[in-house]
Amino acid sequence: MNIIVCIKQVPNTTQVRINPETNTLIREGVESVINPFDTYAIEEGVRIKDKTGGKVTVVTMGPPQAEDALREAISLGCDEAILVSDRKFAGSDTWATSYTLSQTIRKIKDYDIIICGKQASDGDTAQVGPGISAHLDIPQVTYVRKIEEISAGHAKVERLTEEGYEIIESKLPLVITVVKEINEPRMPSLKGKMRAKNAQVLKWNADDIECNVNDIGLNGSPTRVIKIFTPPPRKGGEILKGDTHEVVAKAADLLKNVIIG
Repeated sequence: MNIIVCIKQVPNTTQVRINPETNTLIREGVESVINPFDTYAIEEGVRIKDKTGGKVTVVTMGPPQAEDALREAISLGCDEAILVSDRKFAGSDTWATSYTLSQTIRKIKDYDIIICGKQASDGDTAQVGPGISAHLDIPQVTYVRKIEEISAGHAKVERLTEEGYEIIESKLPLVITVVKEINEPRMPSLKGKMRAKNAQVLKWNADDIECNVNDIGLNGSPTRVIKIFTPPPRKGGEILKGDTHEVVAKAADLLKNVIIG
């Protein structure tokens, strides 16, 4: 079983700074970590490998410093790591990012299941996993909380919903995005840390994965941040006093004023 895990390095802070010229995150000088949801994807990939054999390849698109995240993934049990890095990728939205990752996966060629965290903590869109599925034209299951069965050519998973869960069967290859209920991520072992320190991280650029320049970076992004602003502080509300009938009448009048103006 050949497993690909897509991860992202995100700022380890809630104090996000924005470049006023490009309206993109400023990542330089900010401590970064593996996106928390991606740690569950890594763990699940390693567990599948332990059950079925094969290997886990971890992939990320990002600046050179994202190599640290890949080495951490190796320390957690991944076998190979690929960093896709190029200035041409700057400003990519989720669609351009998923295109870049799908081109990377096409270059890898041999894969059975692609695992992503359900969303990134610095974007919260939950769109990259489904985007990879769309670009590769393969099935997807999002919000997976359990893999019941996985074998050559077939998978059976539980998908978390607001009402409970769904059991979905699919052919392979397959893209899944996982939620934190799926497992408990392990800590890196000393042996894993030593292996990660000496591991070779492959580094590919846009030309290596044969990207169309019109599909990456800002050029390939159908969505863009046009304006960023801090909303004004909310005004204090009014406390309604009186008996029940008086409060209801006052509330009704206030609502009328809001709706009618």
